[in-house]
Amino acid sequence: MRLYDDEMTAPLIHLNGPPGVGKLTIGRCLAPLIEARLLDNHAIYDVAFAITEFRSPEFYATVRDVRNVAYDRILASPPTIRVILTGAYFEDSDWGCESWRALLELAERRKASLFAVQLVCDPTENRRRIAMPGRNEKDKLRDPARVDDWAARRMLCHGAKDSLQLDITELTADDAAHGIAQWLGSVSSSFP
Repeated sequence: MRLYDDEMTAPLIHLNGPPGVGKLTIGRCLAPLIEARLLDNHAIYDVAFAITEFRSPEFYATVRDVRNVAYDRILASPPTIRVILTGAYFEDSDWGCESWRALLELAERRKASLFAVQLVCDPTENRRRIAMPGRNEKDKLRDPARVDDWAARRMLCHGAKDSLQLDITELTADDAAHGIAQWLGSVSSSFP
């Protein structure tokens, strides 16, 4: 007997967007709405940030190792567990493409649908958000000058069962989460 739509396991949801748009905050609001667990990309990256030099070969190797452990735990979790993941994966980034392929492989190995949500934000608002003091807690990127680098780049979503691009410029995290939950409910009977 199948649990959800045509799937054997609960779906995976990926929130993709540039630094500072609010992926973690929205993920925290979304998780209880759709009864999901949240794996923020910094839960994986923070180990590498703590013990290696950023962007060094050791940094990427550490991220891969920690990601593999996390993904193995997802694979071993009960099939009814939904998981929200976050990341900033762009089409023109080798690392982003590698990370996206790992996510697609996770969905395939789990026999789960992947739903991709691309979070976009007006550059002026993104600059304001990225400089917010709360981002210091996790050593997150806080340089507003970097925002313009991301504005024209395309985020990855190919291979997902369905995708949504959501402009969150004027939305609160709670409003964005409710909009995502409503969209998920409209494209799949897997969601409450």
